[in-house]
Amino acid sequence: MTGGGRGIGENIVRELAANGFDVVVTGRTEEQVRAVADEIGGRALVGDVSKREDVERWRDEVGNVDLLVCNAGVSGPDGPFGDPDEWWRTFEVNVLGVYLCNRAFAQQMIERGGGRIVNVASGAAYLPIVREGASTAYGASKAAVHRFSELIAGQLAPRNVFVFSISPGLVKTAMTGANFPDDAPWTPPELAPRLVRALASGRADALTGRYIHAEHDDVDDLLARIDEIREQDLNAIRLRR
Repeated sequence: MTGGGRGIGENIVRELAANGFDVVVTGRTEEQVRAVADEIGGRALVGDVSKREDVERWRDEVGNVDLLVCNAGVSGPDGPFGDPDEWWRTFEVNVLGVYLCNRAFAQQMIERGGGRIVNVASGAAYLPIVREGASTAYGASKAAVHRFSELIAGQLAPRNVFVFSISPGLVKTAMTGANFPDDAPWTPPELAPRLVRALASGRADALTGRYIHAEHDDVDDLLARIDEIREQDLNAIRLRR
């Protein structure tokens, strides 16, 4: 679990641990990561998802995993451009980090006979936030996360590795709280963890590669409509003409 020391990631970690998963919590802030891991009886690994050496060290130390959740992310600089280094840093964490983790752990899953990957994207991947001062890096990076997830899902599914791209909704955290008013349509924080747990169970593997929103999509409903979803290419980010 990347970015598991706080916010949405911490909520997911606690949900998985409460339901019998042995959880490894990763993140850059050692104090947060270790505190959460100690509370749930899990394991803490400190590092940066955008650094290949850290991710590969995690892979070697953790060994085999059944579920990878890539949640680590940053919001990026405000405004249309911001500082170039900070703007690009958003892609290094949000996109390169997902790529490195997927790359490192998917091969292990293939060798073991299968596994599941959940990459946390955002509603900003398909719904642009164009208000003055909004970050352009965040939405662009999350759109990349979704497309990457969809592309590798198609290649990994025949090898019994199922990849999902999810939006946790607008959850009030330290990152979002400063950017949205108190009366914004906040998403209940328990919904994303429940979605991840459902995807981890294996019963939703038919939805691999699809975009799933924690608040607006019900997994059972999607599965009941799976033929329609495939035929009409629903729960996907597409150009419609």
